[in-house]
Amino acid sequence: MAVTLSALRLCSFLSYGASSRKPPSLIRRMASEKAIGASISASSPSPPPSFGTFDSHLHVWASPEEASREFPYHPGQEPTLPGHVDFLLECMAEAGVDGALIVQPIIHMFDHSYVTNALKKYPSKFIGCCLANPADNGRGIAHLEHLVLKDGYRAVRFNPYIWPSGQKMTNEIGKALFSKAGELGVPVGIMCMKGLGLHVSEIEELCTAFPSTVVLLDHLGFTKPDENGKENVGFSELLKLSRFPQIYVKFSALFRLSRRLFPYEDMSALLSRAVSSFGADRIMWGSDFPFVVPECGYKGAKQAVAAIAGQIPLPSSDLEWIMGRTATRLFRDLSAAP
Repeated sequence: MAVTLSALRLCSFLSYGASSRKPPSLIRRMASEKAIGASISASSPSPPPSFGTFDSHLHVWASPEEASREFPYHPGQEPTLPGHVDFLLECMAEAGVDGALIVQPIIHMFDHSYVTNALKKYPSKFIGCCLANPADNGRGIAHLEHLVLKDGYRAVRFNPYIWPSGQKMTNEIGKALFSKAGELGVPVGIMCMKGLGLHVSEIEELCTAFPSTVVLLDHLGFTKPDENGKENVGFSELLKLSRFPQIYVKFSALFRLSRRLFPYEDMSALLSRAVSSFGADRIMWGSDFPFVVPECGYKGAKQAVAAIAGQIPLPSSDLEWIMGRTATRLFRDLSAAP
């Protein structure tokens, strides 16, 4: 059974405008960002405001004060960067980003209370992606149902590196979680941090067995541009996955993938080929806040996509899909499904 997301909340993603209040200066900003940003904004298209700009991949976690008071960090996962919600809102306001999908961070592991609090406090800004618990005892299935049905999460993340030792996402628990996500109408985001090639067979098996479960591949499957004229095999594997109509791709965390500095223009060939294979309506932009902040700034993450699209050049209608329309349509359609 799919969960109905209120029409008001969905419409807010499509039309909500960034605050006109001038936010405080952002921390750890690259000195050159303003000059580069001015050049990009003068020459590159931006998505029409009628659809808004939606960030499909970011994280938030408690400040040290919040952690000591109410939202503790998972042992051994204390953050080295600020990632509290107020800081994110400042960044979004400055960058003109209207809504976002918050992905539960490993910093809080399976304690979703901080993200849940943010979702309830800012329902017109955020929707949530919870973290699947693949424990052998199967309690993660009930936890997923609770997070979706009671707390309103709209996606679930599979992190293959927290599966029990020696187990794959295609084990009994993984298949049960993947199937349950399809029943609940929530996409499964998959993080292949150690390389898509390690997990592509699992993704293929899951998608074949459960074609109604939508998949979001984080960060282009962690594939990188070609190097020294040598084709990236992982990216070729990614393109082959386009044969599964339920797979969507996040063009996100470009600083992790590019072999160049901001604005990551070597990503243009990958974006062009991804659009050709998947279509722009199955690709969505994501920043990977707050990790992106010390790299190019949050605003820079958005500007980089415009620069890359201008290099291809990508039609403005395709850029519109990538910068917001794909994500808002996907979550609207899933929440309306019977």
